[in-house]
Amino acid sequence: SFSFCLQCKEFTFHTGYEVLVQRLLEGKKMCKDVEDLLKLRAQAEERYGKELVQIARKAGGQTEVNTLKAAFETLKQQIESVGNSHIQLAVMLKDELKGIEEFRERQKEQRKKYEAAMERMQKSKLSHYKKTMESKKTYEQKCKEADEAEQSFERTSALGNQKQTEKSQNKAKQCRDAANEAENVYKQNIEQLDKVRTEWEQEHIKTCEVFQLQECDRITILRNSLWVHCNQLSLQCVKDDELYEEVRVSLENCIVESDIDYFIKTRMTGTQPPEAIGYENYYSREPSRRNSSPTQSCGMMKRFSDLLHGSSKNNMEIVTPSAPPLGMALQQFARSEKTDGVYASIFVNEEAGITSSQDYRVLYDYTAQ
Repeated sequence: SFSFCLQCKEFTFHTGYEVLVQRLLEGKKMCKDVEDLLKLRAQAEERYGKELVQIARKAGGQTEVNTLKAAFETLKQQIESVGNSHIQLAVMLKDELKGIEEFRERQKEQRKKYEAAMERMQKSKLSHYKKTMESKKTYEQKCKEADEAEQSFERTSALGNQKQTEKSQNKAKQCRDAANEAENVYKQNIEQLDKVRTEWEQEHIKTCEVFQLQECDRITILRNSLWVHCNQLSLQCVKDDELYEEVRVSLENCIVESDIDYFIKTRMTGTQPPEAIGYENYYSREPSRRNSSPTQSCGMMKRFSDLLHGSSKNNMEIVTPSAPPLGMALQQFARSEKTDGVYASIFVNEEAGITSSQDYRVLYDYTAQ
């Protein structure tokens, strides 16, 4: 026990008690360290939980469809749940921290009470010890003086001087009385000091026992607190795994073929691809283009005066075939020659396959714009 092992043979020393007090201060520091650990861990859990909640709420995924979208939504929900559970863990850690703080304060108040009592007893013991040592010194001094006075009386008596003998005898008696009185004071101080020492020893034993109980309580409380802390973290891991297990179950229901089919059903645009673009010869398309003209018998007219800068009727030359096209009356051909000089008529044969792209040719002067 502390009371048995923390003793010191020196009367004025209190080494054992000082070692015990130092141990209590170290225990107090350990409580503070555990409090700081729980405080920082609670802050970290709270920050982590809030960040998880923010991540879950800011996550997108709206563009996904069907089973994968459902799995992603489940993941966001469970991440938010994990964040909230870590925030709750932070609250639990703060409660545990508060309990340790209250325990430390209770021990502090109790320790102060016993420390104050021990301080009073130590001061009383040292004061009585000092007083006793002074009385001892006085007693020894008086004894020396009494011995010297008695020796002087014996020498004076041997000389036979009556007056000096009486004087020496009275002095020896006075010194002896003073020595006896000093002895009585010394004995009283010794008794008082022993009484104070006994009281101090009892208080020391009592204080050591109380402080030993404090140490046992402190170690037990901190041990249990750390045990609970580890259990809380383990339970949090289990809870996180349970929440993530729901995500894994949702992912098991995510079927690739199902999502592909869902996309096809909801976004289908058609089943026929575009046809191939074939090659079309420009010249081979001329007959069909002429046949599709709304005025197939009149040909195509172009206004040269509007298209060519500086052109006039004098510098235009229209080359017509040497014979009128088949199926066309002579009167029509004659009228075509009398057409206004502003326009040039190009006569198109109505019978496909007889004409070619080289049947008619127009020559004109061209000036770049």
